[in-house]
Amino acid sequence: MFTVTGTTSTYCVLGNPVAHSMSPLMHNTAFRHLGMDAIYLPFEVDDLPAAVSGLKALNIKGASVTHPFKEAIIELVDEIDDTAKKIGAINTLVFTKGGILGTNTDWVGLVKTIETLLPISDHTFVVLGAGGAARAAVFGIISHGGKAIVANRSEKKGRLLADEFDMPFVSLSKLENVQAACLINATPVGMYPQEDDTPVPTQILTRYKAVVDVIYNPVQTKLLKEAQSQGCMTASGFEMFVHQGIEQFRIWTDTTPPAKEMRDVVYQRLMNK
Repeated sequence: MFTVTGTTSTYCVLGNPVAHSMSPLMHNTAFRHLGMDAIYLPFEVDDLPAAVSGLKALNIKGASVTHPFKEAIIELVDEIDDTAKKIGAINTLVFTKGGILGTNTDWVGLVKTIETLLPISDHTFVVLGAGGAARAAVFGIISHGGKAIVANRSEKKGRLLADEFDMPFVSLSKLENVQAACLINATPVGMYPQEDDTPVPTQILTRYKAVVDVIYNPVQTKLLKEAQSQGCMTASGFEMFVHQGIEQFRIWTDTTPPAKEMRDVVYQRLMNK
Protein backbone atom coordinates (compact mmCIF):
# COMPACT_ATOMS: atom_id res chain seq x y z
CA MET A 1 0.00 0.00 0.00
CA PHE A 2 1.38 3.40 -1.00
CA THR A 3 1.94 5.90 1.81
CA VAL A 4 2.26 9.65 1.23
CA THR A 5 5.13 11.19 3.22
CA GLY A 6 6.87 14.53 3.46
CA THR A 7 9.22 13.52 0.65
CA THR A 8 6.52 12.43 -1.80
CA SER A 9 6.68 14.34 -5.10
CA THR A 10 3.36 15.97 -6.01
CA TYR A 11 1.86 16.45 -9.47
CA CYS A 12 -1.61 17.72 -10.35
CA VAL A 13 -4.15 18.78 -12.95
CA LEU A 14 -5.58 22.33 -13.03
CA GLY A 15 -9.02 22.82 -14.54
CA ASN A 16 -12.66 23.65 -13.94
CA PRO A 17 -14.34 21.26 -13.76
CA VAL A 18 -11.93 18.37 -13.05
CA ALA A 19 -14.20 15.83 -11.36
CA HIS A 20 -14.46 13.91 -14.65
CA SER A 21 -10.70 13.83 -15.27
CA MET A 22 -8.99 10.46 -15.67
CA SER A 23 -5.53 12.02 -15.37
CA PRO A 24 -5.14 11.19 -11.65
CA LEU A 25 -6.04 7.55 -12.29
CA MET A 26 -3.67 7.29 -15.26
CA HIS A 27 -0.64 8.98 -13.70
CA ASN A 28 -1.03 7.41 -10.25
CA THR A 29 -1.20 3.99 -11.90
CA ALA A 30 2.09 4.78 -13.65
CA PHE A 31 3.72 5.94 -10.42
CA ARG A 32 2.62 2.81 -8.54
CA HIS A 33 3.69 0.48 -11.37
CA LEU A 34 7.20 1.98 -11.35
CA GLY A 35 7.40 2.15 -7.55
CA MET A 36 7.90 5.91 -7.56
CA ASP A 37 7.34 8.04 -4.45
CA ALA A 38 4.92 10.41 -6.20
CA ILE A 39 1.24 11.30 -6.28
CA TYR A 40 -1.02 13.13 -8.76
CA LEU A 41 -4.02 15.16 -7.55
CA PRO A 42 -6.99 16.95 -9.19
CA PHE A 43 -7.33 20.67 -8.37
CA GLU A 44 -10.51 22.51 -9.39
CA VAL A 45 -9.43 26.11 -9.87
CA ASP A 46 -11.41 29.35 -9.64
CA ASP A 47 -8.47 31.76 -9.42
CA LEU A 48 -5.73 30.66 -11.83
CA PRO A 49 -3.00 33.18 -10.88
CA ALA A 50 -3.44 32.35 -7.19
CA ALA A 51 -3.38 28.64 -7.95
CA VAL A 52 -0.11 28.90 -9.89
CA SER A 53 1.48 30.90 -7.07
CA GLY A 54 0.33 28.25 -4.64
CA LEU A 55 1.84 25.45 -6.71
CA LYS A 56 5.21 27.20 -6.73
CA ALA A 57 5.06 27.75 -2.97
CA LEU A 58 4.14 24.11 -2.36
CA ASN A 59 7.02 22.76 -4.46
CA ILE A 60 4.76 20.97 -6.95
CA LYS A 61 6.88 19.11 -9.52
CA GLY A 62 4.58 19.18 -12.54
CA ALA A 63 1.03 19.92 -13.60
CA SER A 64 -1.42 19.22 -16.38
CA VAL A 65 -3.54 22.14 -17.58
CA THR A 66 -6.99 21.46 -18.95
CA HIS A 67 -10.14 23.36 -19.96
CA PRO A 68 -10.57 26.32 -19.66
CA PHE A 69 -7.01 27.42 -18.79
CA LYS A 70 -4.75 26.26 -21.66
CA GLU A 71 -4.44 29.74 -23.14
CA ALA A 72 -4.72 31.86 -19.98
CA ILE A 73 -1.84 29.98 -18.35
CA ILE A 74 0.61 31.40 -20.91
CA GLU A 75 0.79 34.72 -19.07
CA LEU A 76 1.67 32.98 -15.81
CA VAL A 77 4.71 30.87 -16.78
CA ASP A 78 8.33 31.95 -16.69
CA GLU A 79 9.26 30.20 -19.92
CA ILE A 80 7.33 28.68 -22.83
CA ASP A 81 8.92 26.32 -25.34
CA ASP A 82 8.75 26.89 -29.09
CA THR A 83 6.01 24.32 -29.70
CA ALA A 84 3.61 25.71 -27.09
CA LYS A 85 4.40 29.23 -28.31
CA LYS A 86 3.45 28.33 -31.88
CA ILE A 87 0.30 26.54 -30.73
CA GLY A 88 -0.63 29.35 -28.37
CA ALA A 89 -1.69 26.95 -25.62
CA ILE A 90 -0.09 25.04 -22.76
CA ASN A 91 -1.25 21.73 -21.31
CA THR A 92 1.89 20.79 -19.36
CA LEU A 93 3.83 22.64 -16.65
CA VAL A 94 7.29 21.70 -15.43
CA PHE A 95 8.43 23.31 -12.18
CA THR A 96 12.17 23.88 -11.77
CA LYS A 97 14.39 26.01 -9.55
CA GLY A 98 14.47 28.53 -12.40
CA GLY A 99 10.69 28.85 -12.56
CA ILE A 100 7.80 27.32 -14.52
CA LEU A 101 8.22 25.96 -18.04
CA GLY A 102 5.11 25.57 -20.19
CA THR A 103 4.88 23.06 -23.04
CA ASN A 104 2.21 21.21 -25.02
CA THR A 105 1.71 17.48 -25.57
CA ASP A 106 -1.88 17.62 -26.90
CA TRP A 107 -0.71 17.87 -30.49
CA VAL A 108 1.41 14.73 -30.14
CA GLY A 109 -1.59 12.77 -28.90
CA LEU A 110 -3.85 14.09 -31.65
CA VAL A 111 -1.40 13.39 -34.47
CA LYS A 112 -0.95 9.78 -33.31
CA THR A 113 -4.73 9.40 -33.10
CA ILE A 114 -5.39 10.79 -36.59
CA GLU A 115 -2.70 8.57 -38.08
CA THR A 116 -4.57 5.46 -36.93
CA LEU A 117 -7.21 6.41 -39.52
CA LEU A 118 -5.39 8.13 -42.39
CA PRO A 119 -2.13 9.93 -43.16
CA ILE A 120 -2.17 13.64 -42.43
CA SER A 121 0.00 14.70 -45.35
CA ASP A 122 -1.93 16.04 -48.38
CA HIS A 123 -5.32 15.68 -46.66
CA THR A 124 -7.72 18.43 -45.59
CA PHE A 125 -9.19 18.53 -42.08
CA VAL A 126 -12.06 20.56 -40.66
CA VAL A 127 -11.30 21.51 -37.05
CA LEU A 128 -14.28 22.45 -34.88
CA GLY A 129 -13.37 24.91 -32.13
CA ALA A 130 -10.90 27.70 -31.46
CA GLY A 131 -9.57 26.90 -27.99
CA GLY A 132 -6.45 25.11 -26.82
CA ALA A 133 -7.35 21.69 -28.27
CA ALA A 134 -8.24 23.24 -31.64
CA ARG A 135 -4.97 25.14 -31.73
CA ALA A 136 -3.05 21.93 -31.02
CA ALA A 137 -4.99 20.18 -33.78
CA VAL A 138 -4.24 22.87 -36.38
CA PHE A 139 -0.56 22.91 -35.42
CA GLY A 140 -0.27 19.13 -35.62
CA ILE A 141 -2.00 18.98 -39.00
CA ILE A 142 0.13 21.74 -40.55
CA SER A 143 3.38 20.39 -39.11
CA HIS A 144 2.67 17.01 -40.74
CA GLY A 145 1.85 18.38 -44.19
CA GLY A 146 -1.94 18.57 -43.99
CA LYS A 147 -4.37 21.44 -44.54
CA ALA A 148 -6.85 22.72 -41.96
CA ILE A 149 -10.13 24.61 -42.12
CA VAL A 150 -11.31 26.20 -38.87
CA ALA A 151 -15.01 26.18 -37.95
CA ASN A 152 -16.29 27.73 -34.75
CA ARG A 153 -19.47 28.98 -33.10
CA SER A 154 -17.84 32.35 -32.37
CA GLU A 155 -16.81 33.76 -35.74
CA LYS A 156 -14.49 36.32 -34.16
CA LYS A 157 -12.46 33.76 -32.21
CA GLY A 158 -12.52 31.30 -35.08
CA ARG A 159 -11.20 33.84 -37.58
CA LEU A 160 -8.44 34.85 -35.19
CA LEU A 161 -7.19 31.26 -35.05
CA ALA A 162 -7.56 30.76 -38.80
CA ASP A 163 -5.73 34.00 -39.61
CA GLU A 164 -2.92 33.20 -37.17
CA PHE A 165 -2.15 29.94 -38.97
CA ASP A 166 -3.07 31.31 -42.43
CA MET A 167 -5.95 28.85 -42.75
CA PRO A 168 -9.51 29.41 -44.06
CA PHE A 169 -12.46 29.86 -41.70
CA VAL A 170 -16.01 28.66 -42.19
CA SER A 171 -19.03 29.31 -39.98
CA LEU A 172 -20.84 26.31 -38.52
CA SER A 173 -23.93 27.17 -40.58
CA LYS A 174 -21.91 26.76 -43.81
CA LEU A 175 -20.32 23.40 -42.99
CA GLU A 176 -22.67 21.60 -45.38
CA ASN A 177 -20.75 23.28 -48.22
CA VAL A 178 -17.35 21.96 -47.10
CA GLN A 179 -15.73 18.73 -48.30
CA ALA A 180 -12.73 17.31 -46.41
CA ALA A 181 -11.08 14.03 -45.51
CA CYS A 182 -11.62 14.30 -41.77
CA LEU A 183 -13.69 16.22 -39.23
CA ILE A 184 -12.11 16.86 -35.82
CA ASN A 185 -14.26 17.94 -32.88
CA ALA A 186 -11.96 20.00 -30.65
CA THR A 187 -14.81 21.42 -28.54
CA PRO A 188 -16.26 20.06 -25.27
CA VAL A 189 -19.68 19.51 -26.90
CA GLY A 190 -20.79 15.97 -26.10
CA MET A 191 -18.56 15.52 -23.05
CA TYR A 192 -19.86 13.86 -19.88
CA PRO A 193 -22.38 14.63 -18.44
CA GLN A 194 -23.89 16.22 -21.61
CA GLU A 195 -23.53 13.05 -23.66
CA ASP A 196 -26.69 13.71 -25.70
CA ASP A 197 -25.16 16.80 -27.32
CA THR A 198 -23.34 16.81 -30.65
CA PRO A 199 -21.53 19.69 -32.39
CA VAL A 200 -22.84 19.14 -35.95
CA PRO A 201 -25.94 17.74 -37.70
CA THR A 202 -25.78 14.06 -38.68
CA GLN A 203 -26.39 14.71 -42.36
CA ILE A 204 -23.10 16.57 -42.94
CA LEU A 205 -21.01 13.62 -41.73
CA THR A 206 -21.33 11.90 -45.12
CA ARG A 207 -18.91 14.55 -46.44
CA TYR A 208 -16.02 13.02 -44.45
CA LYS A 209 -14.08 9.77 -44.63
CA ALA A 210 -13.13 10.01 -40.95
CA VAL A 211 -14.25 11.73 -37.75
CA VAL A 212 -12.11 12.29 -34.66
CA ASP A 213 -13.47 13.51 -31.32
CA VAL A 214 -11.00 14.87 -28.74
CA ILE A 215 -13.49 14.00 -25.97
CA TYR A 216 -12.57 10.80 -24.12
CA ASN A 217 -15.41 10.66 -21.60
CA PRO A 218 -17.51 9.00 -22.94
CA VAL A 219 -15.28 6.97 -25.23
CA GLN A 220 -18.06 6.77 -27.83
CA THR A 221 -19.64 10.21 -28.08
CA LYS A 222 -22.91 10.83 -29.88
CA LEU A 223 -20.86 12.40 -32.69
CA LEU A 224 -18.79 9.24 -33.17
CA LYS A 225 -21.85 6.98 -33.06
CA GLU A 226 -23.57 9.08 -35.70
CA ALA A 227 -20.40 9.17 -37.81
CA GLN A 228 -20.17 5.38 -37.71
CA SER A 229 -23.82 5.14 -38.81
CA GLN A 230 -22.86 7.24 -41.86
CA GLY A 231 -19.96 4.95 -42.77
CA CYS A 232 -17.11 7.08 -41.38
CA MET A 233 -13.95 5.76 -39.81
CA THR A 234 -13.76 7.11 -36.25
CA ALA A 235 -11.28 7.64 -33.44
CA SER A 236 -12.02 8.62 -29.86
CA GLY A 237 -10.26 11.23 -27.77
CA PHE A 238 -9.36 8.34 -25.49
CA GLU A 239 -6.30 7.55 -27.61
CA MET A 240 -5.28 11.22 -27.77
CA PHE A 241 -5.69 11.54 -24.00
CA VAL A 242 -3.48 8.54 -23.29
CA HIS A 243 -0.77 9.56 -25.78
CA GLN A 244 -0.54 13.13 -24.45
CA GLY A 245 -0.40 11.79 -20.89
CA ILE A 246 2.38 9.36 -21.75
CA GLU A 247 4.39 12.25 -23.17
CA GLN A 248 3.72 14.34 -20.04
CA PHE A 249 4.94 11.53 -17.79
CA ARG A 250 8.13 11.22 -19.83
CA ILE A 251 8.78 14.98 -19.59
CA TRP A 252 8.17 15.13 -15.84
CA THR A 253 10.06 12.05 -14.75
CA ASP A 254 12.65 11.46 -17.50
CA THR A 255 11.48 7.83 -17.28
CA THR A 256 9.99 5.48 -19.84
CA PRO A 257 6.24 5.51 -19.08
CA PRO A 258 4.36 2.21 -18.58
CA ALA A 259 2.17 2.94 -21.61
CA LYS A 260 0.14 -0.27 -21.58
CA GLU A 261 -0.78 0.06 -17.91
CA MET A 262 -1.72 3.72 -18.36
CA ARG A 263 -3.94 2.94 -21.33
CA ASP A 264 -5.57 -0.15 -19.83
CA VAL A 265 -6.57 1.42 -16.52
CA VAL A 266 -8.27 4.40 -18.19
CA TYR A 267 -10.07 2.20 -20.71
CA GLN A 268 -11.33 -0.14 -18.00
CA ARG A 269 -12.64 2.74 -15.89
CA LEU A 270 -14.41 4.34 -18.84
CA MET A 271 -15.97 1.04 -19.92
CA ASN A 272 -17.17 0.24 -16.40
CA LYS A 273 -18.87 3.58 -15.80
